[in-house]
Amino acid sequence: MKKAFLFGYIIILCFFASGCSDEKTLKDGYYTAEMENYSFGWKEFVTITVKNNKIEAVEYNARNSSGFIKSWDNAYMRNMNGISGTYPNKYTREYANQLFEKQNYESIDTISGATSSGENFKLLAKAVTEQAQKGDSSVIYVQGKNFEEEGE
Repeated sequence: MKKAFLFGYIIILCFFASGCSDEKTLKDGYYTAEMENYSFGWKEFVTITVKNNKIEAVEYNARNSSGFIKSWDNAYMRNMNGISGTYPNKYTREYANQLFEKQNYESIDTISGATSSGENFKLLAKAVTEQAQKGDSSVIYVQGKNFEEEGE
């Protein structure tokens, strides 16, 4: 009985020591995912910094074809805030903070007034996390839902 227990213990120990567990680790580095296409003139992106298997920093934003950052657009902010009660400089920080705090893209809650961006953020966060698990620092392009065609 003691031999069987010892053998089982050694097998389990070897399993964890060899890295065969189901836990997915994040490799140190910088990882970026961006939408494949522009939506309403903006292309969203997420960049994370990983250190010691932990997301240390998250940037979420969008840029237009000239490289101008969406959260810097004051006219867009005033217009969107009046209609939906939020604006890019606010919701991008809130989504990024959720990923940072929860360390898990599956736990992201949608922010009222920024639903379309929330869906894209979840897709981007998933893609960038998968890149970090592989240790692949190349930019990954994500196909998103076409909200323009749906009138959102």
